Order: sequence, then structure tokens, then C-alpha cells
Amino acid sequence: MKNDILTTEVQVVNQPSVKHPVLQLHPQVHLNLKVSELVEEAVKNGEGTITDRGALMCDTGKFTGRSPKDKFIVYDDKTADTVAWGEINQAFESDKFEALYQKMLAFAADQKLYARYAYACASEEFKTSILVINTLAWHNLFCHNLFITPTSEELDNFEPEWTILDIPAFEANPAIDGTRQANFTIIDFTKKVILIGGTGYAGEMKKGIFSVLNYVLPEEKKVMAMHCSANIGKDGDTALFFGLSGTGKTTLSTDPYRKLIGDDEHGWSDKEVFNFEGGCYAKVVNLSQEQEPEIYGAIRYGSILENTRYFADTSTVDFANQSVTENTRTAYPINYIPNIAVPSVGQSAKNIFFLTADAFGVLPPISKLTVEQAMFYFVAGYTSKLAGTEMGVKEPQATFSACFGAAFLPLHPMKYANLLGEKLKNGDVNVWLVNTGWSGGGYGVGSRMKLAYTRSMIRAALSGEFAQIDFQKDPIFGLSIPERCPNVPVNILNPRNTWADKDNYDEKAKALAIAFQENFDRLRG
Repeated sequence: MKNDILTTEVQVVNQPSVKHPVLQLHPQVHLNLKVSELVEEAVKNGEGTITDRGALMCDTGKFTGRSPKDKFIVYDDKTADTVAWGEINQAFESDKFEALYQKMLAFAADQKLYARYAYACASEEFKTSILVINTLAWHNLFCHNLFITPTSEELDNFEPEWTILDIPAFEANPAIDGTRQANFTIIDFTKKVILIGGTGYAGEMKKGIFSVLNYVLPEEKKVMAMHCSANIGKDGDTALFFGLSGTGKTTLSTDPYRKLIGDDEHGWSDKEVFNFEGGCYAKVVNLSQEQEPEIYGAIRYGSILENTRYFADTSTVDFANQSVTENTRTAYPINYIPNIAVPSVGQSAKNIFFLTADAFGVLPPISKLTVEQAMFYFVAGYTSKLAGTEMGVKEPQATFSACFGAAFLPLHPMKYANLLGEKLKNGDVNVWLVNTGWSGGGYGVGSRMKLAYTRSMIRAALSGEFAQIDFQKDPIFGLSIPERCPNVPVNILNPRNTWADKDNYDEKAKALAIAFQENFDRLRG
């Protein structure tokens, strides 16, 4: 089949490789439009405006972030005994899915549609083909930016394995359709279809496919799926950076001396680490050219800004404006960033960093983990929730998100931890726990770890300098702490030394250690 890139609506009827009923039966569909055409369509449709830097600025509507309580997985013979059902993975009836699917197809019949062929996974061995169908041009541009674009040769015989049907204007009737409320994201692993409705937040599409890969790769192909960033050094050594929001994952993986493989989602097979995506989806709240020049430079024609606002009477973005949401974002192709790995693939990991912003100020700024400790801290996925971030939070709270991405894990967290353990036992891999949070006391008393110190510690780990340095054992957590590190004051390496009240440190550290153990016991059941 020949798929031309066209500027006008075209007939896409009964073509051999177009399997989806919308594309078979719908009289006119925009198929595989170019960036310029999608931008033009979005502006013409009133979906967005053009900033002075050329980016397309759009609003996501009522939902300015993901809605995890409205995400479901179809319960059937395939998933019944494999998915870890519960609060995160909510079951959805198969017949309800089919009925909702048909209602969405009927709704789409008189809508202008934007269809796109794309891939997930930069690895040739695990490449996953996707058909995305959108009713918003800017959502289709988002998929162009975030997924991997097929070559013209690949388009000639493209066979989509997975389909995303994304209709923000379609709202479910919970009493009839079985959803919690009008918005929903539902994954059917048997039909290989993701339905998204009632929300304009484009990130639901990206994370829908991520959830798919977190099931398919570990369960069916024994490949580890990871919520992490990754980069590669001049000698081919790959580093992984795991961390929840606010821990520095994107910042620390962006290194002028190392090439970026990807900033958010990766797979790790028996021979390589590979990016799932073809782009980046970065937060832009308080963005400045001085602090994050790579992201700032990527905001140009072809990129998307979500929920930002202009300075008055200008088309210049005020990145400090949080009047819509703090979760303002930009979506752009990875090649908008300098110093990237091409293709987005690296060798098996040599160093792994678990990043945590410990607001209690009791974890070391860097420590080396054994295989068993690595599995323990990986399955914990720890960081801190700060006072004021949510209603009722008056002081820091320990927050655990299994494997640093619990919301996207269809399988039990221990399956991912066991996969990690196998890789660590079979390879020469160093694993480090890095506290980018507080030192000298908890939040409100101590101070945030200086970024320059954290960078120095990570570079020492990557360069192998710590191999020549002695380590001491922490008596509470059992962590191995280096006795010195180039360009880092010796006194901050052991956190207890930075506290004026040593007894208070011991009390807080023991309380956090107990919280870790209780969380682990809950996961084991």
C-alpha cells in the first residue's frame, strides 16, 4: 500500500493494511499529515495558537494531568491471572468495553479524523506498530512528536498491531458504560486497543502505550520495561536514572559529556537498552534558558506547549504563570535536543541511579547498593511528599511508588524487581542510591543538596573513581557510603555528620527505615 502525505482530506477506504473500522468505513480521513499540515489544521480548528518561538500552544481542558482513577484494563482470559488487580489496575468488563468501543466508532463517524502510523521501541527486535486515531489535530501532532515515525519504506507495508482511539469530546455515561466518570482510559490486551475519551490531556496516549509495554515486554518477551531516563558515555557505557517527579531525573541525565538515549521510558533486553519513544514530554513551569537550555531550545516550530499563558498583549510565553496548572509541559521530537544517541539505543546498563528527594534529610547523598538492596529500593520507589503539595499535608511524608512508576505497572511489582535482580546478577552493574533532597536536617531545617555536589558524585560513579575509595557502612540502613568524593565536602557524605542534633537524626532515620520495611511487607502480601 502507498501512503502519501497529503494536505487535504483523502479517501482511505478498504485499503489492504488499514485494518481499523474507522479508517475502512469513514469517508474521509487525514492520514499521516506532516508537521506543517497538523499545525495549520490545529490553528484553523481553533485548537491552539502560535507563540513567538513558533511552538503550538494548546489547552488540555478540564484535565491538566493524567487521571489514574479512571484508567482500566479489560478482565478476560488473557489478563485474569497475569495482571495485578487492585486500586491501580482496575478491572473492566469485556462486553462493556466492546459496547463503549462501538459507541465511540459511531460518534467518530461524522468527526474530522487525524490518523497516524507510528512505532514504540527504538529496538528493531521489539518495535511495536501503532495506529493512532484522533479528533484533534494537535493530539495527532503530539503522537508524531512522542512516538517513533516510520520510514517511507516501512509505511509501504505498515501493519498496526495496537490501536489508540482518542476522542476527547466523547464522554461516557458511567451508569451505562461502567466507567467511574465521564472520562476514561481503557486497555484491552486481547483486542490490542486503547480507548481514551472525555479528556484532552495528551499524556494519556503516551502513558497508555507505556502501560502496554510494561505488560507485554516483561510478561511475553522477558524484557525489562523501565520508567527512567538513560544516557551513554563516550566509551559506550550506559547509565539509567530512575526517579519520581522532582528528584532530578531529567536534569541529571542531561549531561554535555554523555549522549541522551531518552528521558522517560526504556526497555532493557539481554543485549541493549532502548528508548520506547521518539520524543520528550518535559515540564516547563518556571523554565529558563539559563537553567535548562536544552529544553528551552527545543521549544520551537513543531513542538507543543500545554496549558501555558502569554505575557499580556504578547505571544511570548510566561513560564512562571501557573494560573491553569503547575503541570505545564512541552512535547517535542528527541532530535530537537542536541547530543543525542542515534538510534536511541545503548549497551546494557553499566550504572544505575535511584534518585530520591528525601525531605527527612536522613539518607546519604550517594551510597552503593548490593543486588539485594537494589531490588529492595527499586521496588520501594521512594521519595517525599512535601508540606503544602496536597491539602492536609502539614509535614513531609514518605511516598512509595513501586519501581518508580506504580501507576503504569500491570504486573505485580516483584516481577519487575526480580527481572532487575537477574540482570544485576548476570552482569557487571553498579547501582547507586542518590539523595537529591535535604541535608543537615529535614525540610524547613536543613538545606537542599546542591546540584553541583550531586553532579560531582554521579560523575565520580560513572568514571569509576569510587573504585579507589573506601566505603563505610551506615548502621541504620546498611548502606555503603564513600568516605570521600572529588569536589564534594567530606562532612556531607555521611548525613548524620550534618545534623546538629545527632539523637534526632537517629530517631528520624529509624522511622524512615521502618516505613521502608512496612512498605516492602505490604508489597509481598
